[in-house]
Amino acid sequence: MIAEIGTVVEKALAVGTIEPENEIEVKSKISGVVSRIYAEPGDFVREGEPLIEVRPDPTPLELAEAKRNLERTQIEKDNLSKELERMETLRDRNLVSEQEYDRIAQQFEDVKVREQINSERLELLESGRIKMGDTMIESIIRAPIDGYILEKMVDIGEPVVPLTSYQAGTALMSIAGMEHLLFKGTVDEIDVGKMEEGMTTELKIGALPGKIVKGEVSRISLKAKQQDNATVFPVEIKITDTDGAVLRAGYSANADIIIKRVENVVTIPERVILMRDGKSFVEVPGSEPGSRIEKEVELGLSDAITVAVLEGMEDGEKVLERPAKTLSIR
Repeated sequence: MIAEIGTVVEKALAVGTIEPENEIEVKSKISGVVSRIYAEPGDFVREGEPLIEVRPDPTPLELAEAKRNLERTQIEKDNLSKELERMETLRDRNLVSEQEYDRIAQQFEDVKVREQINSERLELLESGRIKMGDTMIESIIRAPIDGYILEKMVDIGEPVVPLTSYQAGTALMSIAGMEHLLFKGTVDEIDVGKMEEGMTTELKIGALPGKIVKGEVSRISLKAKQQDNATVFPVEIKITDTDGAVLRAGYSANADIIIKRVENVVTIPERVILMRDGKSFVEVPGSEPGSRIEKEVELGLSDAITVAVLEGMEDGEKVLERPAKTLSIR
């Protein structure tokens, strides 16, 4: 074989998937049953467009309690209204103190607020929508961002648990903007010490043979995790050039992270190297036909297959393969 001018690249391998930079789970703030679905997976929707309609489905006990609470509040409001009128008459005659009148007036204002709350609760249970100030609370769930519907988690007729401060709620759909995609994967702990953010990468997508997608390392986790009895570090790679490929969320991929590259150097296969006493040697043809002599060389970057030769060899110089070893059986 011949020593020749070439390029040697040291790489680190990351294994993972293509994922959207921002993926959102859509949830409801009211309970009920899915009555209508406006968008399906793969559809592009604009922020504010309808996705799912949730029909309120209160239990008979919830509905009865809401009506009774409103009725009791209205009765209490009527009684306090009459009491307030009586107190006004007494105050005008100086038969009651201003503090006593203010106390009844405050109770009347409080019951008006409670009546409004109970009325809105009943309206929400019955119709599924109310307007509170400038905020519309309705049973139609709308898209929170521009993006594509990735997954639909519910069908018509399924119950919906609302999102509250003490429960996660039912996930209805997932939506994401596909214009910003990331590779999310893991790299072995042996290689992570050589990596840094901003390094260029080449991604090979399993579903798109022949396409090389370019990217750069955007995040390297500070904490390792255990995966298949190995210690790995999560990494993220920002995709910069898709090479005309249409990427989809969930594609499996391998990323070659370029740690170091040397070009226009003399290269030889690493298998022909002989190591002895901390020095590197290769075998070249001797002056006699069929003879071999050792020649010391200084090596540079290696990718485990090809190694750069810094000193000791020239372009076009012949290198001999190491002789095969044989085993003798006695």
